[in-house]
Amino acid sequence: MKNLTYLITAVFMATIVLNAQTSENPWAVSIGANIVGVQDDAVDSDTGFGVPHLSLSRYIAGGFSIGAQFAKNSFDINSISTDYLSIDGIVKFNITEGKYVPYLFAGYGLSKFGSDSSKEGNFPSTESARTILGGVGFNYYLSDNWAINASTSYRSANEAHAYNHLQHVIGVSFNFGAQDSDKDGVSDKKDVCPEIPGLKEFEGCPDTDGDGIPDNKDACPEEAGSAEMNGCPDSDGDGVADSEDACPDKAGSAEMNGCPDSDGDGIADNLDKCPEQVGEAANNGCPWADRDGDGVADKDDACPDEAGEAANNGCPAVPQKLIDFLQGDNSKILFKADSYVISNDATSKLNSLKAVLEEYPDASIIIEGHASEDGSSEYNQKLSEKRANSVKDALIASGIDANRLETKAYGETKPVADNNTKSGRAANRRVVFDRRVVIKIGE
Repeated sequence: MKNLTYLITAVFMATIVLNAQTSENPWAVSIGANIVGVQDDAVDSDTGFGVPHLSLSRYIAGGFSIGAQFAKNSFDINSISTDYLSIDGIVKFNITEGKYVPYLFAGYGLSKFGSDSSKEGNFPSTESARTILGGVGFNYYLSDNWAINASTSYRSANEAHAYNHLQHVIGVSFNFGAQDSDKDGVSDKKDVCPEIPGLKEFEGCPDTDGDGIPDNKDACPEEAGSAEMNGCPDSDGDGVADSEDACPDKAGSAEMNGCPDSDGDGIADNLDKCPEQVGEAANNGCPWADRDGDGVADKDDACPDEAGEAANNGCPAVPQKLIDFLQGDNSKILFKADSYVISNDATSKLNSLKAVLEEYPDASIIIEGHASEDGSSEYNQKLSEKRANSVKDALIASGIDANRLETKAYGETKPVADNNTKSGRAANRRVVFDRRVVIKIGE
């Protein structure tokens, strides 16, 4: 009998040593003490307190476990010292889950009440009775592995030399046997990273860069960072993680992808070819060229080499006297049919124009020639060119610099009157003036 007890105890202690580093395990082994009280008025019996009570169980599913248990005790029955042994197979059902777990159990086994040690076997048939049992108990978990347990059960053993009795047990249990694929001490059931060895404080996941953020939550698992940056570093401290920062060594803004905008023109320095000068995105962050310095970019300046005004497309303001001339009758010179000869009346008008141009030496003009629809369009185009050139030549002859004069010819394409009437055709044979200032010459 003693040998069996020693063997069971040794197996139990070996199991603890081998599995003490695991958690949340399906196997449970327990050791404790038991109290047995005979429930039979026909005998005089005291209550016995004995050790050990041993059990081994395996969680199956849905709260159910199966297992086996063994108990040893001794007490007096009718003033005779009686040894007690029991061994059973049991089924257990956990009512709840958590730290405090009540359970129900039932089983079937053998109970022995006897003192004759000369008989062969621990459960000789003459002193052992088949037993049906049922009871309640609870486990109070101190950790994932260790729990305190207590239970009480009624054991029905009606055969000869046996008695119905109550058995109360108190002890400790150890859970073990769960799979731990990565051998990190965290069972696969609880391990968020079951295939990679990790740390218990990170639910079994590693922290490769040691920044206190587990790899499964770390956007940069191999670079130490901060929680605010999801585990990534922010070398320049601008609130943009290096992995997303186009300028990781220069503090910038999120709007500029982590880069600065030194000139404040809305273009990040890494994309700005003129980072110290306010410019435009269309010109790669550089200001547009402005040769005459009048504030109107050359691309928009009708007079890029002559300072002017934005309201006048970068050209100097048109003198009022020139405007009055161009808007008056003197700005139109008419020609006879099929002619580009300047009349005396036209000469008088050109003299007036010359006087204005001499008063404003920075002004320049365009001379536009036109024709009526008499003749072919090709002929009229050439005729309008000759009329514009004749006016230009007359102005040059009067002393006006040729660089201030430009000619354009439109033939019969821009009539100002009805070509089906004599008066209309006469009005279309013109040159008129305007500012480049454009001077248009009537047909």
